[in-house]
Amino acid sequence: MSALSLAVIIGTNREGRFGPIVGDWFTEQAREFGGLDVDVIDLAEIDLPTVIDFGVEPAPEVVELAGRLAAADAYVVVTPEYNHSFPAVLKNAIDLYREEWQAKPVGFVSYGGMGGGLRAVEQLRLVFAELHATTVRDTVSFHNAWERFDETGAPIDESCNSAAKDMLDQLTWWARALHAARAAEPYAA
Repeated sequence: MSALSLAVIIGTNREGRFGPIVGDWFTEQAREFGGLDVDVIDLAEIDLPTVIDFGVEPAPEVVELAGRLAAADAYVVVTPEYNHSFPAVLKNAIDLYREEWQAKPVGFVSYGGMGGGLRAVEQLRLVFAELHATTVRDTVSFHNAWERFDETGAPIDESCNSAAKDMLDQLTWWARALHAARAAEPYAA
């Protein structure tokens, strides 16, 4: 099989957000892992509607993102934790699509205060299960994230690199297995 397509989704659009720092670090880890074509989807750069009229042609941004999500073999969601949950812009982006997520694996890189974004990840697991996506067990999380990176955006403690590799090992195994399964028989939700 050729390289897998991995969509890395930066799941926040808040002013002054920390997501791009975490997302840039993880994107570099994914590229160094090898065998992955990485597509970074920064939700702050896409103007998705919050109301959909199903009788009207979807906005070009919705169609374009649908194509990028459909092309992915796997996803990694980079999410902060806001008020013990994940950002509304991320929920909106997930809910706008259905078939694009089905029978594909999802990994998580989370960050936040003392909880490190793990409560957001637990809620996202429920959302993706409803969409027939498979979430991988291992995650990467940064507790008090703003203290975990230096001024250049590099992690202070590089043990997170091995955590990223472990998650990518699981994610790519599932991506290959589910890719083969979808090729053998289309997934029917």
